[in-house]
Amino acid sequence: MSTYFLKRLLMIVPTLLLVTVTVFVVMRLVPGDPVAMMLGDIDNPELVRQMREELRLDEPIPVQYVDWFRRVITLDFGESIVTGEPVFDTMLSRLGVTAQVVFISVALAAILAIVFGTLAAWRQNRASDLAITMLAVGSMSVPAFWVGIALIIVFGIKLQWLPTVGYVSPLDDLSESLQFMVLPVTALVVAETGALLRMVRSTTLDVLRMDYITAARARGLGERTVLFRHALPNTLIPTVTLVGFALGSLLGGAAVIETVFTLPGLGRLLVESVYARDYVMVQGVMIFVAAIYVIVNLLVDMLYPLLDPRVRLRA
Repeated sequence: MSTYFLKRLLMIVPTLLLVTVTVFVVMRLVPGDPVAMMLGDIDNPELVRQMREELRLDEPIPVQYVDWFRRVITLDFGESIVTGEPVFDTMLSRLGVTAQVVFISVALAAILAIVFGTLAAWRQNRASDLAITMLAVGSMSVPAFWVGIALIIVFGIKLQWLPTVGYVSPLDDLSESLQFMVLPVTALVVAETGALLRMVRSTTLDVLRMDYITAARARGLGERTVLFRHALPNTLIPTVTLVGFALGSLLGGAAVIETVFTLPGLGRLLVESVYARDYVMVQGVMIFVAAIYVIVNLLVDMLYPLLDPRVRLRA
C-alpha cells in the first residue's frame, strides 16, 4: 500500500507544475496590457512603468515565470492591486466561508444519494424507484442559480422565514450563522444530489447482479443483509470518486451560489477580482483553486485502498 501512496504523491508534482504553467500562460494570453487594464483611464507613463516593474512584466516571459514560480512555492502570491492585502491571506479567509457551505452541502448530498440511490436499486422498476429517479433527473436538470433564486423568493421574500443574503461567522453567532447557511446549502444539495444518486443506483444495480451476491442469497441471507453488508460497500468507490470531484470543484469556488447569496467565498472573490481587473488576485486564485482540486482528488485516491483491498494488490 505504501507503493500505491508513493505513486499518487509523485503524480501530484508534475500535475501541479503543469497547472502553474497553464495559469501563467493563460493570464498572459488575455488581450490587452494587464497594467493598462488595472489602471483604467489613468494616463501616467511613469505610473505604468513603475507598476510594470513591480509586477516584473518588463522582463522576458521565462524569467517572469521562474520568478513567479519561486514565490508561489513559498505561498507568496503577491499583494492585491485593489486592496493591497496579501493575496494568500485573502484567499484563506475566503476559503473558510466556502468550506463551511461546501462540506455541509456535499456531506448531505452524499448521504441522501447513498440512502435513496440504494433504495431505488433495491426497489428497481417499482413506484418508489421511478419516483426517486424522476427527482434525481429533475435535480440534475435545474440550474443551481435558479434553485437559489427560487429559495430566496419563497423562503426569504414571501414567507420571510430565513435571511436571504449575507454571511455571519459561526464564531460570532452560531445560531444566526446557521440561518444564513440554510438556503445556500439547500441550493447546493439540490444541485449535487441528482448525479450522485444516479451513480449510486446504477452501481448498486451492477453489484446486485454479480455472482457473489447470488451466492450470498443462496446461503439464505436476508435481502437487507445482502444489500447493506455485501452490495453497499462495493458501490462506494465510484461514489467516493464523484463526491471527490464535486468537493474539489465546489471548494474551488461555488461562484454562482456565492454570488446569488452574496457569500464572501472564494468563488465570489474570483468574480470580483475579474471585474476589478485585479491581475495579481485573479492569478493567485486560479492557481489556488487548481491546487485545491488536485489535492482533494489525491485524498480521494488515498481512500481507495481502504475501501477496496484489490487496489493494494494492483498497486
